[in-house]
Amino acid sequence: MRLPNLLGHETMKEVLEQAGAWIPLVMKQCHPDTKKFLCSLFAPVCLDDLDETIQPCHSLCVQVKDRCAPVMSAFGFPWPDMLECDRFPQDNDLCIPLASSDHLLLATEEAPKVCEACKNKNDDDNDIMETLCKNDFALKIKVKEITYINRDTKIILETKSKTIYKLNGVSERDLKKSVLWLKDSLQCTCEEMNDINAPYLVMGQKQGGELVITSVKRWQKGQREFKRISRSIRKLQC
Repeated sequence: MRLPNLLGHETMKEVLEQAGAWIPLVMKQCHPDTKKFLCSLFAPVCLDDLDETIQPCHSLCVQVKDRCAPVMSAFGFPWPDMLECDRFPQDNDLCIPLASSDHLLLATEEAPKVCEACKNKNDDDNDIMETLCKNDFALKIKVKEITYINRDTKIILETKSKTIYKLNGVSERDLKKSVLWLKDSLQCTCEEMNDINAPYLVMGQKQGGELVITSVKRWQKGQREFKRISRSIRKLQC
């Protein structure tokens, strides 16, 4: 391994701190070579006979980006500029190559699993009202930050952009924490929540002291459907 690495990290402490943020993407298994690609950047191979660090091949970057960028986008993260594939050498140069096409084919046959809370169910008003009655809270929110802890997604809310539609067994004190959870989300994708700047209608339950999302729907600003839903929720008696 050679330092500074291909991302400009100069110490092992910095490498370990920054690499930890990419563990959730590796666990998503969006591409079989995700780990190889990231390792070639964080811990590049060095050979005694070469003065230059061996970089990942352009094709390796392109394949990983094509498969993993949509997964990152689904959680509000763009593909970083520092990982743009044009900076890496073509395959006819000395570089870290893509795995065999047979290996790649096996990995791409299975479509990514969609998180249960994020499935687009095309519910009508009655379905949405029924879902609301089954849950402990219903909020219109905007997302401030998304982080990952173990297998779960921790969603930190913008406190000033929160509208409360229902609280049942959930106190104002619970909401002051401004934290919601999407459980077991590292094993699935959530394209419904692919814009961190958009507002969302979320419903969920209080489980073990945590507010766990069971349903999420992107709030389409100005759309009549959501104005109607908002009025219906305010009048609802479960």
